[in-house]
Amino acid sequence: MANMLSLPQRNEATICREGLHVSVPQHHASPAPEVVRRIIHVDMDAFYASVEQRDNAELRGKPVAVGGSKLRGVVAAASYEARRFGVRSAMPSVTAKRKCAELIFVKPRFEVYTAVSRQIRDIFSDYTDLVEPLSLDEAYLDVTDLRGAASATEIAETIRARIRAETGLTASAGVSYNKFLAKIASDYRKPDGLYVITPRMGPAFVEALLVGKFHGVGPATAQRMQRLGLETGHDIKLQSLEFLQQHFGKAGAYYYSIARGVCHRQVKPHRVRKSVGAERTFFSDLYTFGSAQEALQEVLDKVWRHCEQAGLRARTLTLKVKYSDFQQITRSRTGEAPLASRSEIEQISSTLLAPIFPLAKSIRLLGVSLSSFANAGEASADHEQLALTL
Repeated sequence: MANMLSLPQRNEATICREGLHVSVPQHHASPAPEVVRRIIHVDMDAFYASVEQRDNAELRGKPVAVGGSKLRGVVAAASYEARRFGVRSAMPSVTAKRKCAELIFVKPRFEVYTAVSRQIRDIFSDYTDLVEPLSLDEAYLDVTDLRGAASATEIAETIRARIRAETGLTASAGVSYNKFLAKIASDYRKPDGLYVITPRMGPAFVEALLVGKFHGVGPATAQRMQRLGLETGHDIKLQSLEFLQQHFGKAGAYYYSIARGVCHRQVKPHRVRKSVGAERTFFSDLYTFGSAQEALQEVLDKVWRHCEQAGLRARTLTLKVKYSDFQQITRSRTGEAPLASRSEIEQISSTLLAPIFPLAKSIRLLGVSLSSFANAGEASADHEQLALTL
């Protein structure tokens, strides 16, 4: 294993000192070995909250939540100072305030976050064309074909340094030989850290990993795994493919592979959108069909505006309803032809909404999403969901 080039002294404690240079053994006269990929996952640290603290000196060092502070507000992002109190994104604002009485709420400025995100992506493009954004604040980069640098680790550290210098923000990065491990690595030394998982380290690293830390394993799935006695990657690795598919369906093959440190997903810079959606939480609960129809108008405007701008036409509309007790239901309809106008999506939304009335309990949130796009192309393509916040 060759050593990586010497790196800047800053944050040396956060950097795994093994570079991602791997000699793959040659076996007799067999075909050339598979190239070991070099994948970087860059994740901005508390992005929205950090932008607000950067732009307002009075917020620095204080617990900050980006989002609405009113009764029905939700935390979109929390600073690290707020996270120490247990404040997390997607948490109701009332709960967040209860956990941290000193919490400062800041209204989101998505146009600013988008502009900063473009700055960061411009930095990425100086090193590779293979950049796959996951959201405004994170992306995968494939730097297997390095541009004038000796290691992926050096590129990751250079990118982090440039982000700090050009935006005043910090980013964490993970470097590995596949997307799954790069994602895990970027979270390993947060905030403002860099970690490398080499092919030599990978299998043992995954075996020791708690299932709740696996990217793609949510809380509900983690609980199912734990009920089956699967606490770590090692526990999953001991199971047969048949066992995992029996209990987790199609995802079983994915768990079987990643438990062995194997992930063949490619970094794809052009991702096909799977759906476009928007939702709205109401300050006061809705009780009547008329009030719900009226409340949906802003949601429909937002969704249709994006479809118009992007030239998208969908065949499936899904209505989401969340009641006052947080129970959630969805209703969908798919047509033969793409929906061609806003009036069509309004008509279908109303048709899906009407049968739930009269209500047994009030409504606190309504959402609409469009999917099955006419130009969505191959079913095998990677997909991305775009969530529009109102």
